[in-house]
Amino acid sequence: MPTATVFRPFLPGLFVLTAVFGCESLPDPVAESPGQSRIASAAIGTCDALLDETALTSSGWTKIFEDNFDTNLSKWNIWNGGAYNNELQLYQAANLQVANGLLSITAKKETVVGPTLPDNQTPKTFAFTSGRIECKTNVSASSTQPKVRMIARIKLPTGYGMWPAFWSYGDSWPTNGEIDILEARGNEPFVYSTNYFYGRRAGVPLGGDNSTIITSGVSLTDCYHVYEVIWQKSSLTFLLDGQVVNTKTGGYVANLFGKTERVTLNLAVGGNFFSNLIPTAIVPGTMLVDYVKVFTAK
Repeated sequence: MPTATVFRPFLPGLFVLTAVFGCESLPDPVAESPGQSRIASAAIGTCDALLDETALTSSGWTKIFEDNFDTNLSKWNIWNGGAYNNELQLYQAANLQVANGLLSITAKKETVVGPTLPDNQTPKTFAFTSGRIECKTNVSASSTQPKVRMIARIKLPTGYGMWPAFWSYGDSWPTNGEIDILEARGNEPFVYSTNYFYGRRAGVPLGGDNSTIITSGVSLTDCYHVYEVIWQKSSLTFLLDGQVVNTKTGGYVANLFGKTERVTLNLAVGGNFFSNLIPTAIVPGTMLVDYVKVFTAK
């Protein structure tokens, strides 16, 4: 794992900059960076969308991983400790609950003492707690399985300071890349973003801002949505509720091919994703995950 001075492993969206809606009493929104793109459409998004697995399998996709969160988290490693990017939470198992076919990742405002990082056991006092899990099954788009499709059905949390994410990455960051399928701010219920990172040396990402802001016509916090990425040799294709919303090509996308990554779900509190964060204004929330599935295809 990177040292505490490196911004990983969790930097999805460090360069992602979006506007804040309906929060006049909160800090000014972060300015967008020159390389960033924005996609907005009233036609994007379907409330409580479902995944048509039959259509996927009939078109050549094979399911290699699935967790419907019916029993426990035995398919996942649980993060125990603080994190990077100036996040404010201690990640711990107590904030993860599996019940009624759902994974709940709940952020809480509470003062606790825990490890500074999973690989740095120095005690640190935290003002918030939350949860993060990383899949024990690795995935890789490669010559043997040229297409990898990562999917999750999620209801995003509300609340200023909430930073939910569904993504994949490999050690040592960013030499095995990172794909940010979803990251959002709790106080922006119609907005999320996609991104990717790659670098040839640990802790040193290459390229500029690869993020894209997606504005849905349907709230992402009021109901469930299906978030996907199709990872291929020369492209990353992102979908929301079965609709392609962003395709990334060029840059360092091709460098991700053949790398090994693991699916990750987490709910961060504060951090570098926010500009001029006011910790006292943070409103904890809960991220609900219905399922995670991974498919491959030739």
